[in-house]
Amino acid sequence: MYKYMKRILDIVFSVILLVAFFPLFLVIAMMIKVDSKGPAFFVQTRLGQDGKLFSIFKFRSMKSGTPDIATDLLSDPSIYTTRIGRLLRQTSLDELPQVWNILLGDMSFIGPRPSLYNQYKLNQERIRLGITQIKPGLTGYAQIMGRDFITDEQKLEFDKFYLDHMTLILDIQILCNTIIQVVRSENVRNNS
Repeated sequence: MYKYMKRILDIVFSVILLVAFFPLFLVIAMMIKVDSKGPAFFVQTRLGQDGKLFSIFKFRSMKSGTPDIATDLLSDPSIYTTRIGRLLRQTSLDELPQVWNILLGDMSFIGPRPSLYNQYKLNQERIRLGITQIKPGLTGYAQIMGRDFITDEQKLEFDKFYLDHMTLILDIQILCNTIIQVVRSENVRNNS
């Protein structure tokens, strides 16, 4: 019952948010285009449910030509981040287009964040622990427990905890904590 209820809520709220935030999408897209060369949207291959790859959508916050690796693996992310990109990352607005991924069924609002296709060691551990059995999320338990300031090993522990304790109540707690942290800009690495 939980699984079906979660999917229904994902569809309903993703449609509402896509309609409500459409003007904001246009404004952000125009700001990105004015700020730097390249597309407004960034598409990247991520590991999804059951280990299947999918294309995740984000607002582009980095310069075109930035290496396709996790931001924390870049020697100096600040040299790649655009001016508007810093603001988008600080406010998590760069993640908004993933609402489309939720509507498509690639993601859910709540779940483990999807890793990059080339994070091979992390992906092997996610598969081994069964974390890829569930849809990746826009936000998750690991994000409210530290996000950019915890190690991959800690993220795996938090994602496994979520897998083992998934309930609608836990999802609501994660969502509420995420909103509070986004408003306060907590647990976000500043690449300025």
